[in-house]
Amino acid sequence: MKIKIENIELSYLTIEDYQELKEATQESYTGMTNSYWTKTAIQKLIDIFPEGQILIKIDGEIAGCALSIIVDYVQFDDNHTYADIITKSTFKNHNSDGDVMYGIDVFIKPNFRGLRLGRRLYDYRKELCENLNLKGIVFGGRMPNYHIHKNQYSPKEYINAVKRKEISDPVLNFQISNDFHPIRVIKGYLEGDMASAEYAVLMEWDNIYYTKPTKSPSAVKTIVRLGLIQWQMRPYSGLEQLMQQVEYFIDTVSGYRCDFAVFPEFFNAPLMAEFNHLKESDAIRELAKFTEEIKNRMSEFSISYNINIISGSMPELIGDTLFNVGYLCRRDGSVERYEKIHVTPDEAKVWGMQRGSELKTFETDCGKIGILICYDSEFPELSRLLADEGMDILFVPFLTDTQNGYSRVRLCAQARAVENECYVAISGSVGNLPNVENMDIQYAQSAVFTPCDFAFPSNGIKAEATTNTEMILVADVDISLLRELHSFGAVKNLKDRRKDVYDVIRVKKQK
Repeated sequence: MKIKIENIELSYLTIEDYQELKEATQESYTGMTNSYWTKTAIQKLIDIFPEGQILIKIDGEIAGCALSIIVDYVQFDDNHTYADIITKSTFKNHNSDGDVMYGIDVFIKPNFRGLRLGRRLYDYRKELCENLNLKGIVFGGRMPNYHIHKNQYSPKEYINAVKRKEISDPVLNFQISNDFHPIRVIKGYLEGDMASAEYAVLMEWDNIYYTKPTKSPSAVKTIVRLGLIQWQMRPYSGLEQLMQQVEYFIDTVSGYRCDFAVFPEFFNAPLMAEFNHLKESDAIRELAKFTEEIKNRMSEFSISYNINIISGSMPELIGDTLFNVGYLCRRDGSVERYEKIHVTPDEAKVWGMQRGSELKTFETDCGKIGILICYDSEFPELSRLLADEGMDILFVPFLTDTQNGYSRVRLCAQARAVENECYVAISGSVGNLPNVENMDIQYAQSAVFTPCDFAFPSNGIKAEATTNTEMILVADVDISLLRELHSFGAVKNLKDRRKDVYDVIRVKKQK
């Protein structure tokens, strides 16, 4: 059954959540006696390590949970049991000065499985582990399908068979796909776990950023990973085939733990081939009929793949008026709209496209961003207004047919990065559509641009794709470097503006 989701959020567990947590635990561990924690145990966990106890909620309802403690791992040998760790639910082994996070519980309710929510909980644990500078994460993983195969495989053989994809185990498959690796098999780990024949796999994730604690201070960096999709224009049989390609790219950049997936302007134009017998202005209005469905599907992908999606742009009809718009689909389930302020002469002449009027920055879990569609990037006043609102990253989905058109977008985007002391990411389409009027050819080289100062590439180019080739471009940008640039840059473009001579202001919209 398909679930309609309006909001998804991670929140710290509180004692007020206890009754709902108990019911969710019982629902998730059917067949296991005494599967839920006592209220006293939950209160103890909250008291000793509040940030380690996390809930994932969908529209206010508990969908999953992850519980953890910190231990000094050298105190345990590899043959320990679950009871050794939790010490009769007193958690006496928790040590805030320990070096390893130990996962003591994680589950997703059955009716919310399939949305990749478990990966979201694991990603939170990894980020917390990095932030706390711990060596890694350890836990005893169940093997819920082992009872089916125990007469055929030893536990070690079973694990290897799961790795080779010869048999399936939902827990082991999930843990291995999330970069956890088995250390050893433990017999008698969890009493009463008959599905696993009371065996467990000791799983470990290593924090590659771990540094041995010293008394020297170190700067905390904020890294945002961008995934740009350089989209190939090609014929599609219909919406479903196009969305399969969309999901493929989202899955790919999500696999690299990108925070954003960025699509180009009018990436859905191939769907106009079905309407090529119509006038261009009528064909694009037929294309606009797909926009709502594409937006909804992208929002679902943003949740399932735990990534913020910038949908490029699509035609949208409001009444009889045609606009060029796009959507920011956040991974928390929320969606916001942006629109093209300046339409090109061709868009106005051939399609009857109208100019938008909404300009704003967007708050995300990676900071404040701005989005300008193609031609808008060539008007410096827009990005300056966004910079004044605190924008750190400017995204520019574009579509250009010739190299000179592309050069205008690229050179202006580089200028925006310098003058606004921000990162600029441009994402475009390549290839051709011989069966779609007014969309025949495309030229693109997607790229990420930076300010030009000592902390950045000297040419202001962080990364760039291969010209006119379908591919993804993944790049990390360090937001903390922008903070340093604002105060300590060789030049200070934002601070040194002569507002006594000139200024850029918003015009209040007429009611």
